[in-house]
Amino acid sequence: MNKLAKLVAQRLALGLLTLWIVSLIIFLGVELLPGDIATEILGQTATPETVAAFRRSLGLDLPMHIRYLDWLWGVVHGDFGRSLANGRDIAELIGGRLLNTLFLATVTALIAVPLALALGLLAALYRNSLFDRTINIVTLSSISFPEFFIAYILILFLSVQAGWFPSLSNVDPGEPLWERVYRVALPAFTLTLVVVAHMMRMTRAAIINLLASPYIEMATLKGISRSRIIVHHALPNALAPIINVVVLSLAYLVVGVVVVEVVFVYPGLGQLMVDSVQKRDIPVVQACSLIFAATYILLNLTADILSIVTNPRLLHPR
Repeated sequence: MNKLAKLVAQRLALGLLTLWIVSLIIFLGVELLPGDIATEILGQTATPETVAAFRRSLGLDLPMHIRYLDWLWGVVHGDFGRSLANGRDIAELIGGRLLNTLFLATVTALIAVPLALALGLLAALYRNSLFDRTINIVTLSSISFPEFFIAYILILFLSVQAGWFPSLSNVDPGEPLWERVYRVALPAFTLTLVVVAHMMRMTRAAIINLLASPYIEMATLKGISRSRIIVHHALPNALAPIINVVVLSLAYLVVGVVVVEVVFVYPGLGQLMVDSVQKRDIPVVQACSLIFAATYILLNLTADILSIVTNPRLLHPR
């Protein structure tokens, strides 16, 4: 087995171990919540006999480790159980919501990634210029505000006053593609303003750091234009940190959309999780949390592997 395949196998094993630890934390966190789930669902007027029967029907009378192993065994086989709120199969319930969240993240990535790379390249090309300073001020300002504040500002100006976009992002799977893109425009713009600063600043920093390298100085002495040096010499060698921050930003898009989905009432996985918390629908909360964790871990592993592939020197640490 070559070094790259061995490293990928090690990273996957580490990811599975991390996901198991996260599943344990999720289950224990739910178990330690104050109050009794059966009493919360049935109400305070329920008789002790009714509460006891309901707890038996949910398996809450079993020891905690038995319930965890049963839940984990079902998750491994794709069975998340049934919702306490409506009795529907949780896998069926979250399927469409997960696709909506991934659709929003994809639209945001298609806007944010090219924009961040272009701004980072231009900022490095015109370092310390008015353009560079302006871009840094704007991106730092956007990242300093919480997502819900940016969302409400965009709703005020682009929806209420200008009327360009709907303030609520209600989507239907049967709608045409461009209609769905139009409806998710405001949440996509909100997430773009939040994540583009990280990617832009990392691109700028990586390229500027490489511009001090001897081979870049030699290319400059040969009379090669600065734009060609950055695009053809600096950028390929800066791909590892850039890819790393881009994939990590995509991970944030998937798992960090909860606030944005709630603001725009977008029918995604984050909105479902918040609604389930309000309803005390614990199995759905556990499933959503585990999916978010698995997505984040998978994208982190992807970032790690792509960084090594684009920079083989990382295979031989000193």
